[in-house]
Amino acid sequence: MKLGSLKEGGRDGTLIVVSRDLSRGVRATDIAPTLQRALEDWSNTAPRLVALYDALNDGQAEGAFDIDMPSLAAPLPRAYEFVDGSAYLPHVERVRKARGAEVPESFYTDPLMYQATSAGFHGPRDAVTVPSEDYGIDLEAEIVVITDDVPMAPSAEQAAAHIQLVGLVNDVSLRNLIPAELAKGFGFLQSKPRSALSPVFVTPDELGEAWRDSKVHLPLLTHVNGQWFGAPEAGVDMQFNFAQLVAHAAKTRPLSAGTIVGSGTIANEDTSKGASCFAEQRTVETLRDGKPSTPFMSFGDTVRIEMLDANGNSIFGAIEQRIEPQPGR
Repeated sequence: MKLGSLKEGGRDGTLIVVSRDLSRGVRATDIAPTLQRALEDWSNTAPRLVALYDALNDGQAEGAFDIDMPSLAAPLPRAYEFVDGSAYLPHVERVRKARGAEVPESFYTDPLMYQATSAGFHGPRDAVTVPSEDYGIDLEAEIVVITDDVPMAPSAEQAAAHIQLVGLVNDVSLRNLIPAELAKGFGFLQSKPRSALSPVFVTPDELGEAWRDSKVHLPLLTHVNGQWFGAPEAGVDMQFNFAQLVAHAAKTRPLSAGTIVGSGTIANEDTSKGASCFAEQRTVETLRDGKPSTPFMSFGDTVRIEMLDANGNSIFGAIEQRIEPQPGR
């Protein structure tokens, strides 16, 4: 099934079920007022939401309405936790090589992960507002999974059973602020503003054969200013699958229902597939030409991130955003 949230009902939105073709929706407030509440009681709410989803797809759901993408909030307008990995080995190897650093041996056996911003997410059509272009505005096209309650210290096999939904994220980064922050040895803060989520999250069964081994085996397509930017294969070169990422995050603490776990920037060894972020593109250029030639994003630039199924149908809907200056500056 496919789930989203309307920009109504307060900070956490109003839970809706969305049709498979993303054209119709129906409020699910008789089952749960918000997606967060649904995830907190998933064993009871999921079967009822599936029944409503089936009725919607069959044209039998009362109160159904046409989907207006700008009216959608992020499916989880805010989350208790967003932990983001860096699971794609080519991305890590290239970025470190460009700055003359080695990949730590531990990376091959232990995922990289940080605690990301979760107090608010942009909706799929909301602008990304930034105080200054000098900050080095970048997109990061990623896949996320969303869990129910995860107990502490699960195995990867146990963690897999707690992955209930899958979606997309534009994990916005301010690249020119990152070096000084990392030099302090205490991680990201100002360099990681709010991110944007796809119009809907879907249950793994909606992906069919593309969901296997706790990975999504489809390309993730990104356009910038209407031009193709990249479509790397999400199921290729992923060093750690989502079950392993969830298990890593829960090693010393339980995860609350509604935790979002990110894949990190999707990248392939085959650079002909393009990139999922400007830092990756600039790194490829530096390794090839000795310096980058592609600038970071500017105000007025647009981003589109989407994943299509084998028949060319949008699975999650598209994240479509414009980069804009912070109002009042």
